[in-house]
Amino acid sequence: PFQNNSYFGIGPNRQTANVLNIQPVIPFTVGNWNIITRTILPIVYLPAPIDGGIPGLPQNIPSGSTNGLGDINFTAFLSPASPRKLIWGIGPSLGLNTATSDFTGTGKWTAGPSLVLLMQPKPWTVGLLVRNLWSFAGQSNRESVNSFMTQFFVNYNLPGGWYLTSSPVITANWQAPSGERWTVPLGGGIGKILRIGRLPVNLQVQGFGNVVAPENAPDWSLRFQAQLLFPKG
Repeated sequence: PFQNNSYFGIGPNRQTANVLNIQPVIPFTVGNWNIITRTILPIVYLPAPIDGGIPGLPQNIPSGSTNGLGDINFTAFLSPASPRKLIWGIGPSLGLNTATSDFTGTGKWTAGPSLVLLMQPKPWTVGLLVRNLWSFAGQSNRESVNSFMTQFFVNYNLPGGWYLTSSPVITANWQAPSGERWTVPLGGGIGKILRIGRLPVNLQVQGFGNVVAPENAPDWSLRFQAQLLFPKG
């Protein structure tokens, strides 16, 4: 998928930031197991100041604006290949110290466990993604990383390829003071699966308002996503 996230109402000057995530998902089968890899490559534009509230970015950005590549994240899920009502996957997640600026990444290498759960009782699709990352190497003068992320996703399928959707990304920075740790957005939107030639494409738009967030974090965000659905095999 190509996922563009615009963040509005940042700081006292009500500025706007943007993160374009290029995130290919590649599944393959080994014996009785599926291995699903997901790579997230973020391209970041940031104003300043920011005290957090944007997933994957440092807690404090003191001055000036910046843009560039963020920290790439790679996750591999191991999941049973046999059909079942509850689909689950578990595996390692690795954050790579690839940012081109101190402000677009953490300056650290990070790793931790990740879990995904999925059910599809028609006409619904519901699931949960959970991850925690800890730093284990990187620049000694940068703050250690201990960050939590969870994303629930709910789709209600409608006729004609349309669907209603909600998939907010909830984060916690365990290194921050207790009142500045959590970013909790709520919202949702609409999507449609259509064909461009013979290729299915999944398009969606969602809006979220932060009901809990650090000071100077965004008030709300807008997400556009385009996913190319290549047939397996």
